[in-house]
Amino acid sequence: MNEIICPHCSKAFKIDESGYADILKQVHDREFEKQLNERLELAEKEKKIALELAQAKASSEFQKDVAGKDAEIQSLKSKLESSESALRLAVTEALSSVEKERDALKAKVEANEIANKLAITEAVSSVQKERDELKNNLARAELEKAISERSLADKYETQIKDRDDAIERLRDMKAKLSTKMVGETLEQHCETEFNRIRSTAFPRAYFEKDNDARSGSKGDYIFRDSDESETEIVSIMFEMKNENDGTATKKKNEDFLAELDKDRNEKGCEYAVLVSLLEPDSELYNTGIVDVFHRFPKMYVVRPQFFIPIITLLRNAAMNSLKYKSELALVKAQSIDITNFENELDTFKNAFAKNYDLASRRFQMAVEEIDKSIDHLQKTKEALLSTDRNLRLANDKAQDVTIKKLTKGNPTMAEKFAELKK
Repeated sequence: MNEIICPHCSKAFKIDESGYADILKQVHDREFEKQLNERLELAEKEKKIALELAQAKASSEFQKDVAGKDAEIQSLKSKLESSESALRLAVTEALSSVEKERDALKAKVEANEIANKLAITEAVSSVQKERDELKNNLARAELEKAISERSLADKYETQIKDRDDAIERLRDMKAKLSTKMVGETLEQHCETEFNRIRSTAFPRAYFEKDNDARSGSKGDYIFRDSDESETEIVSIMFEMKNENDGTATKKKNEDFLAELDKDRNEKGCEYAVLVSLLEPDSELYNTGIVDVFHRFPKMYVVRPQFFIPIITLLRNAAMNSLKYKSELALVKAQSIDITNFENELDTFKNAFAKNYDLASRRFQMAVEEIDKSIDHLQKTKEALLSTDRNLRLANDKAQDVTIKKLTKGNPTMAEKFAELKK
């Protein structure tokens, strides 16, 4: 592209190579016309000089030979006139050709100017169109940005609201599970809850503080329940643990399991239960009743709201084997007819298996009902299933009972068998 500056308006515009070549040609033709005019003037001057010389020569020769040269003078005049006519014709043709070329160049320049104006107009229109598109895109981007910012703001506001609701629920749960429950300690709360239902649910139960520290340690409460014949149904060692928010060193439930198991064994209790408010954010302990059989046998960790349910579940599970405990105690206390001992033992096994099957079915029904009514007691189901496994093991052990095993270490029975052999 070449840049041309208008000599009239001093405006610069760019044209392509062909347009530039046309303009150069136009300038060249103008220069050629100028040179042609100059040459024509020079030719005219030369013609005048030649005419003057010819006239001078002719006059001189006329003076010398006027009479003899009239015909030659006339001939020269004719030639001169013919030469002038040819010269005028050539000049006219040359001027006509130059004027045609000039008009053609002028037309091309005008066409180029029109084309340039159209190109400039189209370029301006294109620029304006692009500018409008950019404005529209910018407005659209600003609108999308505003919508996106609003969406993000709504999203984060929703998340913050959900988090605030979760914090409020946790605070509410913590307030409900607080150890100061209307000014009471955790131990007082559990004792109060038990005493509310003692007369109806556990009329023969023992639930008192463990004050025996002869072994160097003691639990918080011992629960024992027995039937009308004073046969123990179940016994539980309870430990209550709580920690205030201001406590510098935070304890964990695991820190108290070993000591609780030791107290359970020393006090002859079948089960051990840790009622704890420690680790308030733990999802494991907040779901329900948690068995820790993998660490210590027959041990559970519960929150205060599961204090009564764990006693009920363990007592109901123990009631299934109470009949067999009573029968075994009766068999041991009475004299046994050797001849009928094995038959009675088989009867006992069958009855035990039958009752176990019935207890197991009802146990499964109880588990299903618990699942339907209390979905957050999933861990309770696992504890019940673990109790079912223990009952199955007890049944297997009962099925494995034989006369020899029962009389082993029993001198009275051994003597009777010896007499029977004699």
